[in-house]
Amino acid sequence: METIYSSAKICRFNSTECGLSLEPEITEIMAKSRNYDELEHTWNQWHEMSGAKIRNLYPQFVELSNEAAKLNNYSDTAAMWMVPYESENFRDDIEELWQSLRPLYLQLHTYMRFKLSQLYGQDKVKPDEPIPVHLLGNMWAQQWNNLLEDTIPFPGLPSMDVTDTMMKKGYTPKKMFEVSEEFFTSLGLRPMTYEFWQNSVIEKPNDGRNMVCHASAWDFCDGMDFRIKQCTTVTMQDLITVHHEMGHIQYDQQYKNQPKLFRGGANPGFHEAIGDTLALSVATPKHLNIIQLLESSSNSMEADINALYSFAVEKIAFLPFAYLMDKWRWDVFEGKVKPYQYNCHWWKLREEYQGVKAPSVRSSDHFDPGAKYHIAANVEYLRYFVSFILQFQFHKSLCIEAGQYDPQNPSANPLHNCDIYKSEAAGTKLAAMLSLGASVPWPEALEVGTGVRKMDSSAFREYFEPLEKWLENENKKNNLQTGWKTGGSCKEKLPEIQPEPEPEPSPEPKPTMTEKSTIQHHLNKTKETVKDFFGKVSNKTSELKKDLQERLSKSSASQTYPAMCLLVLAFWRCIT
Repeated sequence: METIYSSAKICRFNSTECGLSLEPEITEIMAKSRNYDELEHTWNQWHEMSGAKIRNLYPQFVELSNEAAKLNNYSDTAAMWMVPYESENFRDDIEELWQSLRPLYLQLHTYMRFKLSQLYGQDKVKPDEPIPVHLLGNMWAQQWNNLLEDTIPFPGLPSMDVTDTMMKKGYTPKKMFEVSEEFFTSLGLRPMTYEFWQNSVIEKPNDGRNMVCHASAWDFCDGMDFRIKQCTTVTMQDLITVHHEMGHIQYDQQYKNQPKLFRGGANPGFHEAIGDTLALSVATPKHLNIIQLLESSSNSMEADINALYSFAVEKIAFLPFAYLMDKWRWDVFEGKVKPYQYNCHWWKLREEYQGVKAPSVRSSDHFDPGAKYHIAANVEYLRYFVSFILQFQFHKSLCIEAGQYDPQNPSANPLHNCDIYKSEAAGTKLAAMLSLGASVPWPEALEVGTGVRKMDSSAFREYFEPLEKWLENENKKNNLQTGWKTGGSCKEKLPEIQPEPEPEPSPEPKPTMTEKSTIQHHLNKTKETVKDFFGKVSNKTSELKKDLQERLSKSSASQTYPAMCLLVLAFWRCIT
């Protein structure tokens, strides 16, 4: 399945040019095109060439994956995936976290739908329906930051996307990794190793190799060889991704002295959260100004809203997608949905949680989940939802440690303006948590890093509070309705049941060699018995005949009849 995904290619809209890969060509079209038909074509083609080709393989994979889970004493793969989270109620906790953040998502969704209806027309983006999934700047509509230019609240201010500035200043993929490393070392954390710089692949190979471009970090478990594989392009989005991947490597380096069993994140979400925690500082106007990628860092309300919005279309927009990815798979692995229901169940969750719909009606003949790497490669996804909650908890704690945020007086220096750059105090606290690896239950590691033992969404809501209030007012001002109608993306098709043909009469089975031998044996025995029987009869008959002749010679005519009767009776006794 992963090979199908990584090698999938499509043809360009209204062109004979084919061979377009997900990275970079398809991703670039989804990010930059504002042609409704081109986006629909590209979305349909990618789902046809990736997900649809996995459709018939996935049920078999589910069966094999569950069999492996059972061999490890778990009821199914879903149960096995829950083990690192060390709680029987973890799914309920995640649902509760989502519900606490849903009001914020609804406000952002309502605003985005309004902006897209202005861009494409209300016939394409209806005010009471889910947003067409192909219009959100990303193949999976998981993040909406590629729509910043079209939807930014205050367009007259300098853009928060510093991609153009990076290009003008001659940034290269290696330069982006060097900038990221410098942020980590400014906190007193570890630099990258010599082996890292020698062995990492940070640009897409141009030698014809098919490489999965999804960014990933690797620990080769010798304490020195750490690597990143990423098809880096010079954009602000990839600059943030570089920090995310380097966060994995920093975590690997911090726990490298733990016993091998404990060399891992406290839970899967911890590993995903570390780089993103630092990126919350990196992407602030204050820090971008320090590293000379933003000319000025205005403290006006409008500038703050723009900055928060640029984060929101990445962070808030991602939450429902990150949750439903595994919510769908839990239902699949547990057998709650059958293979013919896979695709429509996927769209049921996407409409319900994310508020997006397919560009055209889908059916059981499609397999749209398979158009996402983590489905094809079987990578558990809940970790990303967990990481998005944790990173704001970590950020708040480190900002307090760095003296950048006072929880007793939050308005003096709001949480969203905090930049922990060059704070060794914050770095020391972070390193203390990271060095534990998986040697303690994750609530204990969380307590070391934040002072609390439970995930909560309060830091997340606090961070975006100014934006949430602004969105509420803006949506009311435009008389916009929150929420959406559901149920139009997919039509379920029951599998066809073929009538069973009338069974043909089966021919008499031919006896086997063993059966033949047994039958012959019984026939021989029967012949011997019959021969013996008639031999005895013959002897008795001769004796009776002789006896009768003697009796007749001595008897009168009146005695002949009784004598014959005696002969018959004797013969009957003989044969019975």
